[in-house]
Amino acid sequence: MTAHTEEAAAAAPGTGTGRGALIVPAILAIASTLVVIGNLTMDVQSDDSPGPTFFPWLLAIAGYALAAALTVHFVRNPDELARSEKRFRTYTDWVAAGWLIGGLVAFAVLLDVLGWILAAALLFWCATRAFNSTRPLFDASLGLLLSSVVFLIFGVVLDVPLPSGILGGL
Repeated sequence: MTAHTEEAAAAAPGTGTGRGALIVPAILAIASTLVVIGNLTMDVQSDDSPGPTFFPWLLAIAGYALAAALTVHFVRNPDELARSEKRFRTYTDWVAAGWLIGGLVAFAVLLDVLGWILAAALLFWCATRAFNSTRPLFDASLGLLLSSVVFLIFGVVLDVPLPSGILGGL
């Protein structure tokens, strides 16, 4: 392969430009747009301050800001191919991705059955497992503590009911 064809192959989309990471800010921008649409179409019954649309607006703004920052970063620093290996210097850890995706699916499926506290603790444990934590009992305990605090904040302070699941009668 000549030097000219190697440069052309590296510049063609999808053949090693290192711009594939731009999919992450694109997904984040789409998710932020969905939050904005949800906020604009939300039927708000009360005039309470800050109201039920306050935190979604904060999330949408933060999502757009993060998407913009990631786009600038990925455009300035594309993931270049290692010349000798013809591979990117980063890779996907499919085991970690499996733990995260599995945890999210389990959370979605089990939320009504287990309730917020147990389902969120399970999700937290799966996330720590994805990041190779070596202390499963500590992770599960911390997940239970954090999910309980969130449950109390939403249930007591914000008066937003979260599913109680099998712990509902206690």
